[in-house]
Amino acid sequence: MRTPRILLGAAVLLLAACGTTTQGQPTAASSAASSSAAPKTGTSTSSSAKPQDLAAFKPSETNQDPSKKIKDIEIKAYATGLHIQAPQRVAYDQSPPFGGAHDAVWAACSGVVYTKPVRNENMVHTLEHGSVWIAYNPGQVTGEALANLAKKVKGEPYMVMSPYPDLDKAVSLQSWGHRLKLDDPADPRVDQFIVALRTNEYQYPEPGAMCDSPTFDPDNPPPFDPSPAPAGSTPVGS
Repeated sequence: MRTPRILLGAAVLLLAACGTTTQGQPTAASSAASSSAAPKTGTSTSSSAKPQDLAAFKPSETNQDPSKKIKDIEIKAYATGLHIQAPQRVAYDQSPPFGGAHDAVWAACSGVVYTKPVRNENMVHTLEHGSVWIAYNPGQVTGEALANLAKKVKGEPYMVMSPYPDLDKAVSLQSWGHRLKLDDPADPRVDQFIVALRTNEYQYPEPGAMCDSPTFDPDNPPPFDPSPAPAGSTPVGS
């Protein structure tokens, strides 16, 4: 008569191993398996870096150009204070340009996200005032990627963003004398560039200059001209 009790005990152990309790609820092991199989929600696709990851890119008296730590950064010295008047053009040596002669009127750059391309000469003047300009290829950066990029700009002082037709990369970031081109708008170097160079007093010519532009209409900006600057255009100056 001992054999049935042994069999009954084995059956109980087998049921426990299958992951159910006497109430029919899943055990912790089966809950974990269900959780790992279920799609995760609430995850972000934004490239925003954590503050501790950006500490090394904050400028200081002893670290005046932390952008030098950013892979693939371009740095070039340009002459400052060289102004022209529309419709005059500048023979820029880079596309997008990131320094040199520019229009006397700067584009509004207090967190403005332009939906159409803006004249180079007005955008370069914003860099002289300490802004970061994010240009993007409208054929490559769309949808959620575009929205996430715009979040870094909209309403942020000394930030400006605009489409740039035929850009050779997905994204190009400019500050005065600095540029970074990237294939991926979610690249963490976007945040590194912004932290290192937006209103970095050691790297732009006019600390304290404003981004509000009383004579510039952000809803109807001067159009971008993709053609080469004609003969007789103002030299970029360097």
